[in-house]
This record gives sequence, C-alpha cells and structure tokens, in this order.
Amino acid sequence: MNSIIKTYFVILLFLLVSCSNENTSGTASTDNISSEYQTIEWTELIPDDDLQALLNPPSYISLIEDGSAEDQLVTQFTSPQASPQDAEQDRYQQALVSTDVKPEFDQQKIRIPGFIVPLEFNENGIISTFFLVPFFGACTHEPPPPPNQIIYSEYEPGKELNNLYDPVWITGLMNTSTITNDLATSAYSMIVDSISPYQ
Repeated sequence: MNSIIKTYFVILLFLLVSCSNENTSGTASTDNISSEYQTIEWTELIPDDDLQALLNPPSYISLIEDGSAEDQLVTQFTSPQASPQDAEQDRYQQALVSTDVKPEFDQQKIRIPGFIVPLEFNENGIISTFFLVPFFGACTHEPPPPPNQIIYSEYEPGKELNNLYDPVWITGLMNTSTITNDLATSAYSMIVDSISPYQ
C-alpha cells in the first residue's frame, strides 16, 4: 500500500478510535478552561463526504508497491492510469488534499489537542506562529495531512516549546481561512488564547 496514504489512513483510524477515549480522559482534565470553549476532535473538522472518502479508499491502493513510481501522492493524483470507472479514486485523492471545511466552526471558540509544528520563533526559541496537527511528525517527518486537518495558529505572547513530541491543548478563536506556506496548506486558522500541556 502507498506509504504516504497508508500512514495517514492508519492515523485517521487511530484518531477515530481514540477520540471517544479522549472525551472521557483528556477533556476531563480541568485546566480551569471556561465552558465558552467548545472541545472538538480532529475528525469533526473533516466534511462528511471527505471523511467517507478517506475511510473507504479505492481497492487499487492496496496494490501499489511501496517505493514504486506510483507510491507518490502527486503521481497518483495526476496518474493517467485512473480509469473512468474509478470516480471514487478521484474522490479519494481529492479528500487527501481537501481544503473543504465545516463552516459552522468559523468564528467559534475552540479547544483542541494536537502537536505544534513551529513556523516562526525568535532568537530565544519562543514560538509565535505554528501549525497545529493531529499527530507527531506531520509536515516534518511525515507528509502533511489534508489541509482540513491542519490549523494555522498565531499566539502573540509566544510559547517556549522544549519538546515537539509533547502534545498540547490550544484554545482560541477558529477561522475557516486557507493559508499556504512552504511546509503545508491549512484550511483552518486560529488566534490562540492559551496553550497548555495535554494531560
């Protein structure tokens, strides 16, 4: 199976399974977070049609050999081998790069856990701009998830981050705006009010 797609597909399934546990464990930790923030899960940010496409990959995915020419997301997305019967292939590939959002999250106060991918920091290592992603290594060691699984975040006070592999909670005002930089494209953005350890 394509290693990029397999990586994301496994992570997506893990998120779906573990999200219900977060509701009873991670979200139960009381950081004195005001009830004005709605705690959400990453899968809630994916429009239903994209989510269904990701959870039901076309059969050809399992036939692609790791390391082959077809084992590249861009190659697959533009590949002439896709036959007309495989409209689901196109839909699946589109979901992998989808910037579609859930409009109901625009201008909403949100609380969500994730991992920080620094974009801007000063000479003291204080991070002010970052991507929040659902799994460690996204955009750096692993391919980026779909844009609707990345949150571009700005935190004016800045945050010193000793370990990138430590998950955090962020709270703030969510916007449905697409932002692109060299690392990835995000379909959501947030003005962050607070960052705290995920417990």
